[in-house]
Amino acid sequence: MKPWLVLAGEWLLAMLVRGMYLVMRAMGSRFGPAMGAAVARGIGPLTPTHRIALANLRLAFPERDEAWIAATAREAWDNLGRTACEYVHLPAIMAGTTPQGLGPRLECDAATEALFLQLHAMARPVLVFGAHLANWELPAVVSHAIAQNSAILYRTPNNRFIAADITAMREPMMGKLIPAGVAAPIRMAEALYAGVNLGMLIDQRFGRGPIVPFFGHPVAANPFIARLAGRFGAPVYGMRTIRLGQGRFRIALEGPFELPRDASGRVDVTAATALLNHVIEGWVREYPGQWLWMHRRWR
Repeated sequence: MKPWLVLAGEWLLAMLVRGMYLVMRAMGSRFGPAMGAAVARGIGPLTPTHRIALANLRLAFPERDEAWIAATAREAWDNLGRTACEYVHLPAIMAGTTPQGLGPRLECDAATEALFLQLHAMARPVLVFGAHLANWELPAVVSHAIAQNSAILYRTPNNRFIAADITAMREPMMGKLIPAGVAAPIRMAEALYAGVNLGMLIDQRFGRGPIVPFFGHPVAANPFIARLAGRFGAPVYGMRTIRLGQGRFRIALEGPFELPRDASGRVDVTAATALLNHVIEGWVREYPGQWLWMHRRWR
């Protein structure tokens, strides 16, 4: 296809997405996500991707019956629809959140609050891993809002116009953004050298990563957190969001995690990556309907 046709197609798709964003904004921060959830519950099970979700759930939960598998898949579609439509409403969800505390639509327990204070007082950078649970954008947004000096690794959309729009929305809310790609390891190292906390989602397939168990089956996993922890001696934490209903969320922070080491005392990257995936597995088991089961995690 001619380059100008590709460019025109990308631009038209970006205009459509912008129109959808305008509609979502007009619908409000509670009704819009609820409508998105209803649409996703209705359309998602009719798509080929639904078969991936069902197969993943059967693999992860072989002891569960088909009724539970189907209900959990529908809940996952509901969560995905809400998350997609919450994107333009993140400022409303975050309203009232300051370095002194969380806003009325967010909550955390005393342990998480104490860890946030510790991270804020630390004189060295930390590494924070997350997963595609509930609204997976919120941990980065919360960290920035409470004045954590942080950088986020993210995947850039293939559409250059949509990528520009999303970056423009993300940067004011998330701080420094590091696009995934060949230059990402260098930029991540630069951020840590500069004393910036680094966060990333690590629960999707990483083809060049070590093979570790996830729900009892081998997966290729993202090793960046383990590698950077070994290189910089940075402590490792896990951060996630839990959807509570009525447009409210709980923010949970855990750590620091003691990473496995080899006989020479260095961080064992494969064992450490396995440990972090085990933590994420526990999160998913706790709220299985809030994870992104549509991704080909096992292949």
